[in-house]
Amino acid sequence: MTERYDEGMKTRRRILGDAHVDRAEAQKEELDLAFQQLITEGAWGTVWSSDGISDRERSMLTLALLAALGNFDEIPMHVRATRRTGASPQDIAEALQHVAIYAGVPRANHALKLVKATLKEMETEDD
Repeated sequence: MTERYDEGMKTRRRILGDAHVDRAEAQKEELDLAFQQLITEGAWGTVWSSDGISDRERSMLTLALLAALGNFDEIPMHVRATRRTGASPQDIAEALQHVAIYAGVPRANHALKLVKATLKEMETEDD
């Protein structure tokens, strides 16, 4: 693998936690190896590894973008990541206010439903 991949994997583990990454790695197959390399290098090794903004800000942006674009499946994972990024439930709520105004109330409303359910689950989960 590349240096960017190694950096991406390090960042991915820091943000999502070893347990999540280990589960994802165990599910890799030949079919998605290139895709996994792409997201590890691009998303985690480039974007999330940048020191241009804080992890907290990046979490807020990511959740807002996922909601605005209707990519709801990834919202719970990124809500769980806020344990490590420092984005608070209030930060998430603020980001979703922007989604409501700039991308639509239904998307923000659905995202908020997912956020609330995930935060409730997190109250009883071990890290």
